Amino acid sequence: MTTRAPETDGRRSAAAARRRAREAEIIAATRQLFDERGVRDAQIEDIARAVGINRAIVYRHFTGKEEIFALTLVGYLDELREQLAAAQEGRTEPRDRLSAAVGAFVEYGVAHPAFTDCALALMRRNWTELLDEISESALLRLGRAITGCLSILVTILEDGNASGDFAVADPSLLANTLYASGLGTLQLARVGILVTEAAPGVPRVGEVSVEQVRDHLVTAALAVTR
Repeated sequence: MTTRAPETDGRRSAAAARRRAREAEIIAATRQLFDERGVRDAQIEDIARAVGINRAIVYRHFTGKEEIFALTLVGYLDELREQLAAAQEGRTEPRDRLSAAVGAFVEYGVAHPAFTDCALALMRRNWTELLDEISESALLRLGRAITGCLSILVTILEDGNASGDFAVADPSLLANTLYASGLGTLQLARVGILVTEAAPGVPRVGEVSVEQVRDHLVTAALAVTR
């Protein structure tokens, strides 16, 4: 008695490989549109056109625009993790390592504004909404990418606690806070506008540089470690 299972398994493997390749192609096209036009102007139709397919095929691979955003953000986060890790090379003091990591975060965010927009767009959704709009597998990939970045900060904070340089009660909470507040502050660096009060009730608009924003975030991060 013969069996055709190996042939069937081979066809399934080939189909799965084609599906993964198409998904990667769609995400790559989304990333390119994000970098060229920004997150707000990237539509499903544009993504499909860039890949050479119709929008119906996009929805065969992803639950919707939010899931594509989430998986595109994974790519940004993987790059950010590499930047954060590289910033640690040759540094041993926790304060120096934290300063370098925060600086690398700012530099990456300024160089990739779509990363900030994409991350903030997803953060505006609560957990229940994300579960409704994004598949569990996509959320798992996104969670791994985020924790990959946060774990670098957590390790720095824990090492600082161990050496007595820091006194952080909850390194994980602080790492999450630094990430979230850093995303918001990156918008200030992008706009470059600083609003002050010239006199009571009289606003004054000035300029703020990327360097000023970076230095502020570094100073703030170091301050909350004590």
